[in-house]
Amino acid sequence: MRLRWKLARQARKAARFKSKLGAHVTALLVESENGVFAVDPEDFVVGRRLRRKGKYGADEISRLKKFVSPQSRVLVVGAHIGSVAIPLARVCKEVIAIEANPLTFGLLEKNLALNKVENCQTIQIAASSKEEEIEFLLSRANSGGSKRVPLITEYMYYYDNPESVMVKAKKLDDVLEDKKFDLVIMDIEGSEYFALQGMPDVLAHVDTLAVEFLPHHLRNVGGIGVEEFLAVIPEHLSMLFIPSKDTTLERKDFQAYLTDMYQKDEGDDGIIFQRSG
Repeated sequence: MRLRWKLARQARKAARFKSKLGAHVTALLVESENGVFAVDPEDFVVGRRLRRKGKYGADEISRLKKFVSPQSRVLVVGAHIGSVAIPLARVCKEVIAIEANPLTFGLLEKNLALNKVENCQTIQIAASSKEEEIEFLLSRANSGGSKRVPLITEYMYYYDNPESVMVKAKKLDDVLEDKKFDLVIMDIEGSEYFALQGMPDVLAHVDTLAVEFLPHHLRNVGGIGVEEFLAVIPEHLSMLFIPSKDTTLERKDFQAYLTDMYQKDEGDDGIIFQRSG
């Protein structure tokens, strides 16, 4: 009940804030450590953090930078407004940014222009296991939480009255001409399993995969457990680092450790699978 109250309060505050600004204000300009960003005034997660703190995801960005060099190519699936993709673009050769939410995609392109980023290609598509159209929720108070319509309805997915739209979805293996990336980052609110199914060629070449692991998303959006999730992680990614636990595991221990987290509903914003050696 406490979570339900907290989410409802967040939605009310976000809606009131946007209403005070007026109907014609679609974005606010923020100067932050991540860069210069146009942010949705109703976004009370990433956008609010950038507005109030002047930074977002500093620890995650610092952690991910260790896996790239000036020659690296990086794929960001679920790029949102670019708060991670843009800082990484400054330290690597090329970034491909995938974003399904049409409203957020517009802000992403504006932010690339504001930061004069020329080595980032954007693609507006939902990553999936096949070419299809999917029903998609445009979350308001947390635009980064936008997602395919969950299999199981929970208040946490609908608390801010998201608009439902249809978006195009494709296999990333069919979308990306060059399949070789040093680092793949994936945060797509429960659709990770479907996206990973549609990119075996990309995964065959990757050295590092950072992917969100939230049990309630896996259950309610993807309809899967740990075994199915791990089945789409290629064998050569044989080491796993879990930042929230400060724990590194070998392949033989993945199943037991992640199952324990799954059963306790313990998530992590980005567990990191790596090629050993």
